[in-house]
Amino acid sequence: MRLKFIKPMEPELVDTPPMGGDWIHEIKFDGYRTQVIKDDDGIRLITKNGYDWTGRYIQLAGEAEAIEAESFIIDGEAITTNEAGLSDFHALQSAVTRRRPSRDLYLVAFDLLHLNGHDLRNMPVEDRREILQELIPTGGRIQFSEAMPGTGDAVYHLVDQAGLEGMVSKRRNSAYRSGPTMNWRKIKCYAEREMDIIGVQREAGKPAMVLMADMGRYAGGAFVTFKADKRQRLWDRVQGKIGGPAPKGLKSDKAQWLKPGLVGRVRFLKGEEKLRHAKLLDFREKQ
Repeated sequence: MRLKFIKPMEPELVDTPPMGGDWIHEIKFDGYRTQVIKDDDGIRLITKNGYDWTGRYIQLAGEAEAIEAESFIIDGEAITTNEAGLSDFHALQSAVTRRRPSRDLYLVAFDLLHLNGHDLRNMPVEDRREILQELIPTGGRIQFSEAMPGTGDAVYHLVDQAGLEGMVSKRRNSAYRSGPTMNWRKIKCYAEREMDIIGVQREAGKPAMVLMADMGRYAGGAFVTFKADKRQRLWDRVQGKIGGPAPKGLKSDKAQWLKPGLVGRVRFLKGEEKLRHAKLLDFREKQ
C-alpha cells in the first residue's frame, strides 16, 4: 500500500509557555520540517509543502531503512549542526543545495502518524511519542526529540540560556490534526544585535519604526517604544540624515531613508529571516 503525505500539524506562535502539567515541552530545532514515509515503494522524505527531497536527504533515507517496521510516517525536523552543536538553518540551506549530499544532516523525530497499517493520529501525542521512541535506534542520524523535564517557564529559561531558538509545547492528550492549532504552541527566544538604521517610518496613529540593515542587507523594521525625551533625541539624529538611498527593490512611500552613520541595538525573535517582534533598545552614532 502506498501511503499519502499528511499535511503537518503546525504550532501557533505565542509569547509565553503554557502553564500546568497538561503539556510536554520540547526544544524547537531550526531546520526543515520533514515527513519520513516508508511503504511498499520504499523510503521517501517529504517537505512540509509536499515536495519529495529524498535525493537531497539520501543519508537520512539510508538510516530510515534501518527502522524495523513494515510501514510508517514519522514527523520531524531535518537539521544540521554548527561547531557549538546547535541547529543551524543557514548551514542547512547550503547543505541541501549542494551537489553532493552533506554528511552533517540529522533528523529530529518528534511524532509518529502511521505504523504498520495503523493510523495513529487519533491517539494522544504522548502515546504516539512513546511508540516512536521505542522505534528509533539510538546513536544514529535519526534521533528522538526528548521531552524536557520541568514546567514551561523553567524549560523556556533553560532553552534561552543555552542560546537555542525556542521551544514547542504540546497538550499531552492532543490528537494529530493537519494545519494550525493551539494544542501545539511554539515559544521563541529573543536575540540582540547592533544593526544600521537606514530609515524611519512614522505614520499618524501607528507605532513608529526604524528600518534596519544587517551587514548591508535590509533586515526589516523595529518598533520604537522609547519615552518622550529619548525618542526626541532619536528624531533629532534622524533629521540630520534624511535623504539617503532606498535599499534595492524597496520603494516605500511611507519611509524616510537615511544617510549612513546611525546604529541601533535591536531585540528580535531568533530563527526568522527578517526582523520579527523587533524592538529598538538603543542607538548611537557610528564611531
